[in-house]
Amino acid sequence: MKSNTPFGKLYLIPTTMGECDPMDVLPQTVKRTIDFIDYYIVENEKTARKSIKGVNPEKKQADLVLFALNKHTETKEHLDFIKPLLEGKNVGLMSEAGCPGVADPGAVIVKLAHDRGIQVIPLVGPSSILLAMMASGMNGQSFTFHGYLPIEKDEKKASFKSLERTSFEKNQSQIFIETPYRNNKLLEDLIQTLHPETHLCIATDITLPTEYIKTKKIAAWKKETIDLHKRPTIFIIHKM
Repeated sequence: MKSNTPFGKLYLIPTTMGECDPMDVLPQTVKRTIDFIDYYIVENEKTARKSIKGVNPEKKQADLVLFALNKHTETKEHLDFIKPLLEGKNVGLMSEAGCPGVADPGAVIVKLAHDRGIQVIPLVGPSSILLAMMASGMNGQSFTFHGYLPIEKDEKKASFKSLERTSFEKNQSQIFIETPYRNNKLLEDLIQTLHPETHLCIATDITLPTEYIKTKKIAAWKKETIDLHKRPTIFIIHKM
């Protein structure tokens, strides 16, 4: 599709969600895009270079210009990141894992692009949220992603009960995540707090050789032991 502006295009480039062959989970469109883009906005330069090399080993690393967008980035730097776009150069926006702009700081760059009339092109790739929802057996017609829940114990448990109540009242699946090293504690708290008949889906290491996805009632999870420590995991609850 032709652009009517002299600006470059912002390509939203998905990455793998762990150690695997990129071509097992990424379409050829991603490789073709990386072939012609030298400017990238990324969370971490080292892992981004590794991702690019994994998709295209022949890509000259010395030609790459990478801008780091993470929790240490100041807001005033965002305008510097889109300067290449305003100068007519195509730019790739990459997440650390999965799709950029979803549970990812890249959304701020996408908004800047829209504000300035820059064409945004999302590429197909793995989304742990959607893949977990697809495999959960829960209501894919109505669901909400909440990101991270409160850390403080009482607030966290109150949020569990609130999500459970909303799920029951709206017949809506409730999706959330946790920092991987806190996964086991979160699961323990879920099992202790939620109603025994509430369904819980645990989807971990999605698209990786160690992928594990199961949906069971809380009563059944109480009888099972699973180690989620430092494993990227999506949690979904639904009370019927």
